[in-house]
Amino acid sequence: MKAMIISDIHGSLTCLEDVLKYYDEFGCEKLLILGDELYHGPRNSIPEGYDCKGVAARLNGMKDVIVACRGNCEAEVDQMMLEYPCMADYELVEINGRRIMLSHGHLFDEMRLPRLPFEIYLSGHTHVPVLKKENNIVFCNPGSITFPKEDTPKCFGIIDESSITVYKVEDKSVYLQMELE
Repeated sequence: MKAMIISDIHGSLTCLEDVLKYYDEFGCEKLLILGDELYHGPRNSIPEGYDCKGVAARLNGMKDVIVACRGNCEAEVDQMMLEYPCMADYELVEINGRRIMLSHGHLFDEMRLPRLPFEIYLSGHTHVPVLKKENNIVFCNPGSITFPKEDTPKCFGIIDESSITVYKVEDKSVYLQMELE
C-alpha cells in the first residue's frame, strides 16, 4: 500500500490541489494528514487560494481514505466542517505491517514521545522537511504544502512497502528518501 503524507495545509485550496494531483499518479490508497488543515493561524499571512470551505469540501470527498490528527490551529469548529475525525492529538495506523504514529508535532516531538509501540513517527508543525532514523524510530516531517520555512520547498511524503520519500510539490522531484528495513 502507498500512502501520501501531507501537513500544514492552512486553508489553501490552491496548494492542496497542487499536491493532490499526485495522489492518484503515485497510486496512493491512504491520505495521512498531520494537522493544520483549515485555518491559516495568527502568525501566518493569508495563503494563496485561501478557501477553508473549499478545502473542507475537497477533503470530505476523500474522507474514506483519510487518517488525520489535530494541529495547533485546529478548533472544534473545524471538526464541524470535516466529515472524518481530525481532533485527536495523535493517531496510530498500520501500513504495510509497520506501526506508524501521526502527530502534528506541537504536543509530541522527538524529545517527548508517548510510550506507545511504533516504528515510524510522522509529524508536521515546523514546516521543515526531515527524514532520519534515531533509536530504531524513523522520523519523518514532510514539511508544509503551503508555508515552507527555512528556505525549503513545499513538500509532501509517500510511504510504500520499502521506503519513505519526501517530494517537492513543484515538480515531484525527490527531496529526501530513506529505505525502510
